Parts: sequence; structure tokens; C-alpha cells
Amino acid sequence: MKDASGPTPLLRLSPLPGSLLVLGGTSGIALAVARRLVARRTRTVWLAGRPSPALEEAAGHLRSLGADVRTVAFDALDPASHEEALGKVFAEGDIDMVLLAFGVLGDQAYDEREPLNAVRVAQTNYTGAVSSGLVAARELQNQGHGSLVVLSSVSGERARRTDFIYGSSKAALDTFTQGLGDALYGTGVHVMAVRPGFVRSAATAGRPVPPFASTPEEVATAVELGLRRRSETVWVPGILRPVAAVLRHLPRALYRRLPL
Repeated sequence: MKDASGPTPLLRLSPLPGSLLVLGGTSGIALAVARRLVARRTRTVWLAGRPSPALEEAAGHLRSLGADVRTVAFDALDPASHEEALGKVFAEGDIDMVLLAFGVLGDQAYDEREPLNAVRVAQTNYTGAVSSGLVAARELQNQGHGSLVVLSSVSGERARRTDFIYGSSKAALDTFTQGLGDALYGTGVHVMAVRPGFVRSAATAGRPVPPFASTPEEVATAVELGLRRRSETVWVPGILRPVAAVLRHLPRALYRRLPL
């Protein structure tokens, strides 16, 4: 049951969470973040995702590191269930950090020919995130503290011919995250967007690796640093920030000719 007294003031002042809720509990990046936080001070982890052997395997792995891990059924494509799913978690006690980590890359060439597939990418990466993000933000605001960390992408900075369906969904998510952060400013809730470039993981296996690629562990390191600094935006790697600034302002005719 939920402790009406909530966490102690000392725990609330820590930049790193004692409790973590991961939306997208089988995400390789999310699990790297969870491992890093468990190695620091996180003791309670909720993994939210579709019930599967992979979700149970992820939970078992984090338990082996010393965390108290529980799972909850969660489907990004079923927004009507989000209040109930997240409500179960927050009813058990305060959550110091919510990591919104679910998403799908899709297949650009195929999805262009199959619009319903493109819609699924948009619904997962954006619509599902809006629904669950707002529910999580409300719960964090009700408890008066906590961080909402959203995995966005540098792909959302400017549309590219090779991934504009995925990139547009991340652009929308990024804009939503920035606006939500402004809406919650001063409430005690910290909102942080994480913008990695290409991340070498199981989800990207077989795809060409571009410059400035990173690993899930490098994203996790950046997330920890962002939490400590109370950052609003984190780029992974940091060099992508000036690179994206240049690309964003290139004339469109020139941008089209770049091998992106």
C-alpha cells in the first residue's frame, strides 16, 4: 500500500531516483539506463510492457543486480488502458522517475507503400506517448516530485528522405515533451528529453551504422548526467547538438543532396 507520508525530504533531494517506472520494459536502452541507476541508488523498478518472456527475462536480470522488480501489463497502442496500468504502479508508492522508452523504427520503404504500417509507427511513437506521458505527469505532479525522462531522437530535428515517417513521429514527441516540461515548470516535476542519434542495439541490428553512433550504455551515462544537472535536453553524443544546428539551417536544396 502507498505510504501516506511519502519519501523523506532527503530522498526527494537526491538527483537520482530511488524508484523507477520504465514504460517499454524490454527496450535495450531503457534496461541500460535501469542497470546504471540500480548500480547507483535505485532499489525499486517497475517494468511496464506487453507480457512476454522477454519482459520477465528483463525483470530477472535487474533482480540479479539487487533491485526489487515488478512488472505491469502496458500497451502503447491501447491508450484507454494507460490510466489503469499506471495507476496500479503509483498506488503502490511514490515513483521518483518515469522513463518513457517505447517506440518502433518501422521500415521506411515498406511503410510508404503500406500506410497502415506508417500509422502504427505514429500511433506507437507519438499517440501512445502523449497518453501515457500525460498520465505519468499528472501522477508525478500529484505526489509533488519526480522526473519524466522521454527518449526522443535526433531524427526529429529535420525530416530525412530515408526515415521521415519515424522522424516525424519523434519530432512530434519532442515538441510534446518540451511543452509538457514548460507546463510542469515550478511544480517539482522535472521533464527531460533525450535525443540520441543512431544507437547500436538489437533494434538497429543489420542497419548501416552512421557517424556519431552510440551504445545503450552511453545513452545511460548521458541520462544519469542529465538527471544530476536537472537538464531539460540531453544529446547523445554531445557533438550532435552543433551538428543538428547546422543541418537544421541548411537550404533545403542543399540538404536534399546530403548522404543522410
